[in-house]
Amino acid sequence: MDKGVIPWLLEPDNPSVRYFALLELLGKNLADAEVAQARDAIMQYGTAADILALQEAGGFWGIPGNFYTQKYTGTTWQLLILAELGADPTDGRIKKASEFIFKHSQDPASGGFSYTQSAKTGTGIPSGVVPCLTGNMVWSLIKLGYLEDERIQKAIAWISRYQRCDDGVADYPADWPYDRYRMCWGTHSCHMGVVKALKALAAIPPALRNQSVKNKIAEMVEYLLKHHLYRKSHDLNAVAKPGWLKLGFPLMYQSDILEILEILTDLEVHDQRMESALNILRSKRKADGRWKLENTFNGKMLVNIEAKGQPSKWITLKALKVLSHHNLISS
Repeated sequence: MDKGVIPWLLEPDNPSVRYFALLELLGKNLADAEVAQARDAIMQYGTAADILALQEAGGFWGIPGNFYTQKYTGTTWQLLILAELGADPTDGRIKKASEFIFKHSQDPASGGFSYTQSAKTGTGIPSGVVPCLTGNMVWSLIKLGYLEDERIQKAIAWISRYQRCDDGVADYPADWPYDRYRMCWGTHSCHMGVVKALKALAAIPPALRNQSVKNKIAEMVEYLLKHHLYRKSHDLNAVAKPGWLKLGFPLMYQSDILEILEILTDLEVHDQRMESALNILRSKRKADGRWKLENTFNGKMLVNIEAKGQPSKWITLKALKVLSHHNLISS
């Protein structure tokens, strides 16, 4: 695995990558002094610190009401990126941002997260609740320390109840929330919506998953495996979306084979229908043992992350985690 790659990932310039490499590749625990030092550094310098330096006093970024529609500089996206970076859940700025999203994006009636708020109450409106956003916010807020919060428990129940995994069905529900946005529901569920919902539920520790959560995880895992992660299930020779083969970080509401493989790895899924995606991931490794950033939102985010076409610490970290778990890394 090494080839100089591990020392590269452990360099102090990217404290988030260093933190996750210590935990996920070297097997250190949270009590380890190096891990604690890396986690502290995440909030002191680098991408997370740069994003937080731009936060407004009210806990938001950009125009408050455009928390989602201001792509990719609004509050929704900053919270998601900060969770990806391993930001400290106890930091007051993180708590302010999280509470802002709860107040203005979550639909208090259903628990789902909406891309817009009510002009009257300021809370998320039911007609704006969509699966990818709900999945992203549930995942982010779990990572940022809100798993036991009743608001997140309600959102988890939303995913368990409403998330669908339709694969070209002739008939589908027409009531809420399926009465809007055919691109999200329709006869074929949005692939990315399924991925983000599964990512959210996979973040719940196994011992804390109730039966509804377990059932929904199993349903979504089978949906992704049926598609071999990136293919058309009704024509396995066809790639459903070529962009899913280009590796990126962060992915926002998009996805790719590496994100899906990491989720399935976290769920301890081993299935031959993952083989093609694993081989593609393996083939993208360069002679120096690293992977390149192939897809990026740089120029659209508040703070750029790495450089497209260049070796990526984030992609390399995640690829090594996945491939080593499946015993596919050679020295």
